[in-house]
Amino acid sequence: MDLILNRMDYLQVGVTSQKTMKLIPASRHRATQKVVIGDHDGVVMCFGMKKGEAAAVFKTLPGPKIARLELGGVINTPQEKIFIAAASEIRGFTKRGKQFLSFETNLTESIKAMHISGSDLFLSASYIYNHYCDCKDQHYYLSGDKINDVICLPVERLSRITPVLACQDRVLRVLQGSDVMYAVEVPGPPTVLALHNGNGVGDSGEDLLFGTSDGKLALIQITTSKPVRKWEIQNEKKRGGILCIDSFDIVGDGVKDLLVGRDDGMVEVYSFDNANEPVLRFDQMLSESVTSIQGGCVGKDSYDEIVVSTYSGWVTGLTTEPIHKESGPGEELKINQEMQNKISSLRNELEHLQYKVLQERENYQQSSQSSKAKSAVPSFGINDKFTLNKDDASYSLILEVQTAIDNVLIQSDVPIDLLDVDKNSAVVSFSSCDSESNDNFLLATYRCQADTTRLELKIRSIEGQYGTLQAYVTPRIQPKTCQVRQYHIKPLSLHQRTHFIDHDRPMNTLTLTGQFSFAEVHSWVVFCLPEVPEKPPAGECVTFYFQNTFLDTQLESTYRKGEGVFKSDNISTISILKDVLSKEATKRKINLNISYEINEVSVKHTLKLIHPKLEYQLLLAKKVQLIDALKELQIHEGNTNFLIPEYHCILEEADHLQEEYKKQPAHLERLYGMITDLFIDKFKFKGTNVKTKVPLLLEILDSYDQNALISFFDAA
Repeated sequence: MDLILNRMDYLQVGVTSQKTMKLIPASRHRATQKVVIGDHDGVVMCFGMKKGEAAAVFKTLPGPKIARLELGGVINTPQEKIFIAAASEIRGFTKRGKQFLSFETNLTESIKAMHISGSDLFLSASYIYNHYCDCKDQHYYLSGDKINDVICLPVERLSRITPVLACQDRVLRVLQGSDVMYAVEVPGPPTVLALHNGNGVGDSGEDLLFGTSDGKLALIQITTSKPVRKWEIQNEKKRGGILCIDSFDIVGDGVKDLLVGRDDGMVEVYSFDNANEPVLRFDQMLSESVTSIQGGCVGKDSYDEIVVSTYSGWVTGLTTEPIHKESGPGEELKINQEMQNKISSLRNELEHLQYKVLQERENYQQSSQSSKAKSAVPSFGINDKFTLNKDDASYSLILEVQTAIDNVLIQSDVPIDLLDVDKNSAVVSFSSCDSESNDNFLLATYRCQADTTRLELKIRSIEGQYGTLQAYVTPRIQPKTCQVRQYHIKPLSLHQRTHFIDHDRPMNTLTLTGQFSFAEVHSWVVFCLPEVPEKPPAGECVTFYFQNTFLDTQLESTYRKGEGVFKSDNISTISILKDVLSKEATKRKINLNISYEINEVSVKHTLKLIHPKLEYQLLLAKKVQLIDALKELQIHEGNTNFLIPEYHCILEEADHLQEEYKKQPAHLERLYGMITDLFIDKFKFKGTNVKTKVPLLLEILDSYDQNALISFFDAA
């Protein structure tokens, strides 16, 4: 059967963080539930629905920003107690709003994630994990990278306490006390954890769901010895990252479905087939990111719904209650009258608000003309995300504002390409830049349509060219104000962290020695490469592995106090590191000893990695060039039966080919540039300047043949 859900907006609070909305369990099956939500103003609000209106049960005074909200209570009883994490404090409330707990954790960082199980409290700040029992410190762990979420397998089903940390370095860390029992590498940075079916399923309760920032969803079984991977859903539709997960039987077949909320506003429902594999049953796009999701019953008794909270604070229900009610003639009149009263009430309220706004605007105009006038700049929150996409080696810049966006100005002091985004309805205009005199390579303005609160941009950078990208965000509020956000384009910007590399590849080695500390060499690696934790990892020596998302070349980085060793199968990567690290050391007046070993075989290896990409792009460009001529021939001749099958195929796929070519501007030029850099870098390490031979290299590329190109590299 098809799942039909109708949208109902209940109310709006302040800006909300991830996992800050819950439904309090009802006293009886399918009875209406109360909703409790915390926002960035520090307000905790609990409300229920009465006669179609949201009625507050309690509301606290403002305070520090609420980062997490969880329900707790004695194990095996209804979880009705409300716990919130704000700054470094945990507070507890009853479902009536009476505060019964105020626990100052003394953490040096603000709490980012929280999980509650009976009297056990599991907290994580950016890098620190703490376990408390009855508010007494039990265990502690310092993570090598940022912790995004924390959960514990159900203690009532297991004989052990098993916390799991979702870390930014694409790892789930399974703990035992203060130690890591084992680590599980996952396909993307995990952002959210949830027990499968709400209880971990079965007698053991070891099944754990996780969602990643690049939109993947997976199920894994956390056993005592090793993890068992059960299934994984790839993000083939290129939807947003996953922020929240819940299990609830919204379909009504007796089996709990999977509810998923994403940062692009997508709400999804997955049912399970006979093989226990998830199947997408329903999806609906909201206009802003979904920070919390839960299944329950809020609007009306016996009608199940999916309740979500969004970034700007909207609490919305997707309910199974039909909009058009079927009833007898007598009831129809009653419903119509009820609806008329509601419409009349809303109309009066709207007129009153319009009058009030007009009055306040006049008061502001009068006061602004006074000699003692003071104008306050209105503050507004921005939720931004700048991440590298492995699939197309581009960066996604997502800007979300709590109010409608008027325009966004993008400025860059480094050469970058702006790519088309299907979801983006804003109108873009480019301004001419003088890059020689003021290092301004890009100036673009995105003018947003009315009520747009979220803007997504795609950017592709060039490795070796680094600088700053700035976004000036102007919302539709008065008086006009703007906020600036800065994003660093790093020298090796297209590299992504990985946990394994192929050690059999031909590697080039760069070795640095000198009087520098572990913290200093770590700060240089942070400057050069993305996805490296800002804090130096624990220990005297560290090794990080990276993969180039565009070329699939690899980099191994090992460093300690006084020494850094970098290995890559791409000479250009070593060349960029050598130049940048030398410059950074010179800035700090540190004398570096630099040595390198170049493997000639690596050049041929890199060219072979580039070959399929270059061949595909050249073929695509040729096909696109032929389309207009073939279409003109089709018009003149009336039919194309005389054409060879290859040309028939080009005509049939014309729209798809043109769309693909349009999506990849300067892709061919980018590959040409990489091959040119590889050519120059190869001979630079030999002390030879071959820039005069570049035109000849470009001629060979225009009539591309792999063997001819390799021969040119060898002979030059």
